[in-house]
Amino acid sequence: MSDVILRVEHLGIRFGALAAVKDVSFEALRGRITSVIGPNGAGKSTLFNLISGAIRPSSGKIFFKGKDVTGSRPDQMVHAGLARSFQITNLFFELSVIENLRLASQFLEGGHGLFRPVSASHKATRRVEQLLDQFALGARANELAGYLSHGEQRRLEIATTLASCPRMLLLDEPTQGMSHADTQETEALILSLASESLSILLVEHDVDLVMNISDHVVVMHQGQKLAEGNPLDVRANPAVQAAYFGEVREGAHA
Repeated sequence: MSDVILRVEHLGIRFGALAAVKDVSFEALRGRITSVIGPNGAGKSTLFNLISGAIRPSSGKIFFKGKDVTGSRPDQMVHAGLARSFQITNLFFELSVIENLRLASQFLEGGHGLFRPVSASHKATRRVEQLLDQFALGARANELAGYLSHGEQRRLEIATTLASCPRMLLLDEPTQGMSHADTQETEALILSLASESLSILLVEHDVDLVMNISDHVVVMHQGQKLAEGNPLDVRANPAVQAAYFGEVREGAHA
């Protein structure tokens, strides 16, 4: 159990008569990449919102680092060590790259960074320098975020999400709208991020990317868990092929 960083037990949420997520259970291991896939409307993003604290579950439990965090707010989850990105790029486009990173890094100053001069925010400044180097954004540090390419903006968003030094990173459709080249770069980036100190939970529409980089895959369909396992077993599962991969093949011929 010490290798389990996130455990979801019988998680569910209802919106009126609609069960958007119903009785979902799975575990994510420390230092690994766990991915959630499924057709449109399967409940993937709702599941992410439940885990990150954006939505309070109607039923079930969420355990993070062995502690029951069910119903915790998003800011409480960040303090616990879980951070997330969003489908839609979430940056201050009128601020520079370095300013976006510094705002995110103020978390490390214990909430007092806004009231300190830049020169006094030593932890935040060091973290910004680390992130600029790690994400190859140093040459664009003084560029406005709104002027970056889509791929660079997504990379910057992941960097800002990591500014708080989380133990687990939730990535929601990180390659959405990307070119093939940007997708390949993001795939390599995600692989490089997973480590003993950082576990990754990924929702992603690109099935090939998921199968290339994931240690464990959870498949959702109509709000429920359809299957889970390693990528090879999931791809070979007849129920998954019928519910998900079959739909992708049909879409390819449309």
